[in-house]
Amino acid sequence: MSKTLFINARLIDPEAQTDAMGALLVEDGRIAAVYGETHPDITGPAIVDCQGQCLAPGIVDIGVKVSEPGERHKESFRSAGRAAIAGGVTTIVTRPDTRPAIDTPETLEYLRRRATDDAGINVLHMAALTKGREGREMTEIGFLQDAGAVAFSDADRVVSDTKVISRALTYAASLNALVIGHVQEPILSKGAAVTSGKFASLRGLPGVSPMAERMGIDRDIALLEMTGAAYHIDQITTARALPPLERAKANGLNITAGVGIHHLTLNELDVADYRTFFKLKPPLRSETDRLAVVEAVASGLIDVICSMHTPQDEESKRLPYQEAASGAVGLQTLLPAALRLYHEDQLTLPQLFRAMALNQML
Repeated sequence: MSKTLFINARLIDPEAQTDAMGALLVEDGRIAAVYGETHPDITGPAIVDCQGQCLAPGIVDIGVKVSEPGERHKESFRSAGRAAIAGGVTTIVTRPDTRPAIDTPETLEYLRRRATDDAGINVLHMAALTKGREGREMTEIGFLQDAGAVAFSDADRVVSDTKVISRALTYAASLNALVIGHVQEPILSKGAAVTSGKFASLRGLPGVSPMAERMGIDRDIALLEMTGAAYHIDQITTARALPPLERAKANGLNITAGVGIHHLTLNELDVADYRTFFKLKPPLRSETDRLAVVEAVASGLIDVICSMHTPQDEESKRLPYQEAASGAVGLQTLLPAALRLYHEDQLTLPQLFRAMALNQML
């Protein structure tokens, strides 16, 4: 039995919401005991003096895009694993919006082998909710679940056919499968590059109203009432979407929500003079929306902070803003960007790690 005793550590406990000096004993890779600043004599452990540095749970990042198969030049499991390790991320949950989409057990099994061989970290996988992520026919959820899929999502494509999504949610509920959705009204959102408003008008860019997110969440909540499925919203980015989320939780629906680190730390003005590396989906929002979402994380209304890591190649970004690909990397910068919220006294370290490590339900 291997033992390691970490002493003089600043222990960040996201479950108890405490931040205090102490010691921690690990036996065979599991936490065996937690002590205060004084600890009993323990025979045989390796001792690590943390010298007052923080000791916190490893980060679990839900919604990472690894571009295998089909676009390894953007991101491979090897490069994603190295980025995650550099950023303190110990587990990633990959999205199915690859080329081709992860919509068959065979494709999923191939990716699981690739991740095991190359990533160097824990990798879990989502599978597509509909075949080809086209929103017309649901995938074989049961077979994909047996093959190792931990959740089902069409990523940033909204299933606009209500009958298709209701059937998929009903089937997922019967298998206790988690569905992850992107809440946007698809017609209003189509072709949008920024959030609508004065800034969009001044830059001459097509915008989308924050109400598109409100309309998307209202529809999906109604479907959850009908089907009883377990549902996670990948990103809540506007203040308008928070009241229906709060009501849905109060009514006992099995719903959780996340937010990407970019929407917690940036606003629509960071696009400035057409900075395509800040073109995201959904687009960056107003400062009022950003502050509302930060407060929702602090209160626990929003459960999860993720990187929404979406690598693009240089050619996809070096285009006019409206034509450039959406997405930005975030695996390496998730933790340092989140710490900005701590240093600005907007979130405590236990609140941050509750959202980045404890609340991940997969």
